Order: sequence, then structure tokens, then C-alpha cells
Amino acid sequence: MRRMQGNGRGGQGRRDKDARAEGHRSAKPEYTAQFRVERSGVLLPFLAEKFPTSRNNLKTLLSGHYVLVNGSPVSRHDFLLAKDDEVKISKRPVLQKEGGRAEPNKKFRLKILYEDADFIAIDKPAGLLSVESDKETECAFGYVLEYMRAENPAARPYILHRIDKETSGVLVFAKNVKIHSLLRLDWNRYVTLREYYALAEGRMEEKEGTIVSFLRENKNNLVYATRDPSGQRAVTHYSVVRENDAFSLLRVRIDTGRKNQIRVQLREAGHPVVGDEKYGYTKNPLGRLGLHASALEFRHPVSGEKISITSPLPGVFKSVF
Repeated sequence: MRRMQGNGRGGQGRRDKDARAEGHRSAKPEYTAQFRVERSGVLLPFLAEKFPTSRNNLKTLLSGHYVLVNGSPVSRHDFLLAKDDEVKISKRPVLQKEGGRAEPNKKFRLKILYEDADFIAIDKPAGLLSVESDKETECAFGYVLEYMRAENPAARPYILHRIDKETSGVLVFAKNVKIHSLLRLDWNRYVTLREYYALAEGRMEEKEGTIVSFLRENKNNLVYATRDPSGQRAVTHYSVVRENDAFSLLRVRIDTGRKNQIRVQLREAGHPVVGDEKYGYTKNPLGRLGLHASALEFRHPVSGEKISITSPLPGVFKSVF
């Protein structure tokens, strides 16, 4: 088993130009078209099939940085696409280094936890999306893409799973489309451990236990727990690591990877995760969501070898004790 852990007038003109460029960087992204990839393939033929214009125009869009894959601008017409990639045509050129923001605009530092020929895992900081959204293009995918293409311009990461923007910790990407395809067919069957730390409000009445419920999502994209078995079954195991009168630090293991699972179930148990604006926190001693993805274990889809990746608990979680 492999295991790794991370630890004058001309001046005014230039200023006006810089201001316009910054405006393009900070403006909410707008798109003329967007598509979800249904099967793996190559970018230019995909665009030719989906977008009604000439191949020369498509090449111009690519070279002009109008085309984004998972939020990152791509100019190579032979860029490989994978199932569930998001391809978008921007209304304006995206003024970024390909694969990520230009160095002065970076908000986060990329920390590699694990890397081999097939996988790369990072310690995703709180506040960074796993993959772009309609409102925000800066994401972990873009940072990893930039890192990989610095060594090989044809390389790219492939999305295996996601963790919430405000959650920190282990995030794994595949490095080739074959491995990605094999794992995406049944990711949950290959995963043997999903472990988190959660800082919850109050003292847990039971110091260890299992929460089982069914989860559904409303029209406002909020997940809620229900006893209705037509929802998605969610199973969460927890044990108290430290506690005081105000907070409980929990080690959490989930059997199912449902959207917002830990956050929703702890809220339903009367102990919301601190700093959880989406699900009703009352305290925020960390200045962030109190959830950290500390470990992920899965089997290699070809060799069967178990790969274990861990991320240490951020020190700020211990500060409340």
C-alpha cells in the first residue's frame, strides 16, 4: 500500500489598459455557449460538432482564449476531453495563463500530497472550488492543469470527485483518460475510506455513533434530511476526538459520498458544523467552514493496489481547545 502525506500620458494609457484587463479578470464570466461532454474525445472535433461555425473560426476562438474547459482557458485544438467536462465559449477573451491565473493574481498555493504516473492529489485549501462554477472560474482543476502542463504541454488532470469550496483537504485527479474512465464507471466501489474532521457546535450527547438518513435537494439547491426512502441513503460514522462546552471535534467516516452529507446530517442532529452559512451555524471561531477531508483510500482500477492519501488536520481546528 502506498501512502503519502503532505505537510505621464503614456503612463496613464498603461494604467487604463491595466484597469481594463483587471476588469476582464474580475467580471462575472459570460458565455455564448456551454456544453457538457458525454464521452471522451478531442476538443476541436467536439466544438465542430456542437458549435455552428467554421473550423477556422473555432481555431480563432481557441487561439484567442475564448474556449474554457472546466473554467480554464485552452488553446490547443488537440486537448483531450473526458466525460462530464464542461466546455464553454466566453463572450470575451479570458486573460489568464492557460491552466490558471497569471502569477500575480493567484490567491492560493498548490500543495501536492501525492503523485505517480496515474494520479495527482492536492491539499485543497478552504475557499477554492474543486471545479469552476457559473460565477467563478478559479478552481483546483485550473491550478493542477497549470502544474502538469509546465512539464508536458499535452497533459491534463481528469476529475474523479469533488469536495465543497469551503472544505479543505484531499482532492484527487487522474492523469490519463483510461484510468479516469475506469474509475468514473463506479468510483464508490473503488473507494475504501473517506475520512473527515468536523468541528461541530456543542457537546455530542453520544461520543460515537452512526447517522443514517435519506437526503433530498430542494429547488434552491439546499440538501435536507428526510425519512422518505425515495431520497439518497446517507451513512455517516463519527467519534469525538476533543470537546469542551462549546465545540466537539469529530473524526468522521462516510460510507456514501452524498452532496453536503456531513453538513446536513450534523445540522439535523443539532450540532451544525461551525461557520456553515448554508446550513445554519451560530458560531464561527475558525473564520471558515469547520470541515477538513483528512484521508482518502481507493483501489487502483488496474493493479488493485490500495492507494492511501492523507492531509494533516489544520492547526486552526485545535485553537478552540
